Amino acid sequence: MSGHIPFVALRGVRYGQAPRMTMAAFFESRGFGTELQERYYRWWYEWARDFVARDPDLSAAKAVEFNSYPMGQHALHSFHLNDKMWAAAMSDLGDFIRELILPRLDDAARHKLEEAHAQMLHELEAEAAKTPRPPVPDVGYFRHV
Repeated sequence: MSGHIPFVALRGVRYGQAPRMTMAAFFESRGFGTELQERYYRWWYEWARDFVARDPDLSAAKAVEFNSYPMGQHALHSFHLNDKMWAAAMSDLGDFIRELILPRLDDAARHKLEEAHAQMLHELEAEAAKTPRPPVPDVGYFRHV
């Protein structure tokens, strides 16, 4: 599954390799502008929220994390990132999904998820081809203000 979903890999994304930048590169390589990045995030957010609501253990312990949109430590903040808010939010949500939800899925459910993800990604990529994202500014990725 790690070859299909960008936040699933246990090494290289998670341990000191700047997962926000991995997600930003994923978005940039597909030409996703801010609107498509949010749609990608929302798809995962709604999938995770629905999964948590149906799981008694996760619902009791983690449903509160879905009380606001977007969820996570970096919700609604680009802070020092240059237009990378959705990459940061997706990194937080991806950690949640990778650590708490994916281990609960059997092989059939994982395969179904991969197919749904591939379909959604194909639709977003088709839309990205119609509306190219603005060019990346000359300002570096990290700017401290």
